[in-house]
Amino acid sequence: MNDLPEWKERGTGDVKLLKHKEKGTIRLLMRRDKTLKICANHYITPMMELKPNAGSDRAWVWNTHADFADECPKPELLAIRFLNAENAQKFKTKFEECRKEIEEREKKGSGKNDDAEKVTEKLEALSVKAESKESEDAESKAGAEEEQ
Repeated sequence: MNDLPEWKERGTGDVKLLKHKEKGTIRLLMRRDKTLKICANHYITPMMELKPNAGSDRAWVWNTHADFADECPKPELLAIRFLNAENAQKFKTKFEECRKEIEEREKKGSGKNDDAEKVTEKLEALSVKAESKESEDAESKAGAEEEQ
């Protein structure tokens, strides 16, 4: 069986690179035309690398460890295609600028706790709480059935 991830069409729409005024973090946000449903939402990290997609001069592909488009963060392989090579190149230039800016910011703040680590710890704590609540609910249901 082939375990390679399948492409899923997320839709067409506007993609934005948004910088947080205080934290300095930058995220990529894309909403679908008409419905405005979020189809890509993740932070830009220094490890991200845009690669040409299928040899096209107007498409890029990259990995993210935590895309929040479906609310729960999950690793994704994303691709984006533009109407022309000029727009694709403009996007790559901006994406790279953002990536380098984040890399420089992280180097300056290397003595401080890493925000990504804090977020990961909080997410792990949340998922543990959610699992334990589900098991408590299951136990209380089982207990209620035994009482009858």
